[in-house]
Amino acid sequence: MKIGIIGAGNIGGNLTRRLTALGHEVSVANSRGPQTLTALAEETGAKPVTASEAAKDAQVVVVTVPLKAVPNLPSGFLDGAADGFAVIDTGNYYPQQRDGRIDAIEDGLPESRWTEQQIGHPVIKAFNGTYAQDILDRGRPQGTPDRQALPVAGDDPAAKQAVRDLIDELGFDTVDSGGLDESWRQQPGTPVYGNRGDVDAIVKALSEASPERTAEFRA
Repeated sequence: MKIGIIGAGNIGGNLTRRLTALGHEVSVANSRGPQTLTALAEETGAKPVTASEAAKDAQVVVVTVPLKAVPNLPSGFLDGAADGFAVIDTGNYYPQQRDGRIDAIEDGLPESRWTEQQIGHPVIKAFNGTYAQDILDRGRPQGTPDRQALPVAGDDPAAKQAVRDLIDELGFDTVDSGGLDESWRQQPGTPVYGNRGDVDAIVKALSEASPERTAEFRA
C-alpha cells in the first residue's frame, strides 16, 4: 500500500518505522523540508518529500501535525491521492500547552471535525490517544489475549475499515467509536485517552466519556 505521512514527530516517525517494516511504500514529510528527514529515510527506507508531495498516489494519508499547524498545510496537498483514499487524523487540541484558543472547538465542535473542515476532506480519527512508543512495542498477533485496542471514529465506512485493517496489521484490535460527531469520546481528558486496554476496556471507556471538556484541555 502507498501511504503518505505528514508530520514526522513521535507518532509520525514511529508509524513510518512500523509501516515500512510491514512492507508498505511510505512517503514522509514535515514542516522543515525533506532534507531534515535523511536519518529517518535511511533508517526506514521511507521516501522524504515535501508536504505537497506526500499524498501523491497514496491510499492512506496520515495527518499528524500540531492542531494549530493544520490550517497552514499547503493548499491542495491532498490532490493526486489515489481514488477512495482515507485520511487519518491523529491530532489533539492542547490549547494551554501548544495550540492556543480555537473558538469553534471551545464552542463544542469535535477536534477532528474541525480538522476535516480545514483540509476539505473527510477524516478518520485514530492514534490520537496512543502512546507513540506503543506503536513500536505493543503490537501483538491477532487473537492474542488482552491485545491492546484503539478507538477509531469516522463517517465513511470504507475509509474506516481500511484504517481498522491497517491498525490490525500493526498489531492492535480496534473499536468503532462512531461517526466523527461522536469523536469527542476519544479526545484528551476522556477515559479512553491513553488507555491501553483491550476491546472490552475501550468499549467501556468510550461509554463513560463526557462531552464536558476538562479544565486542563480548555483555553
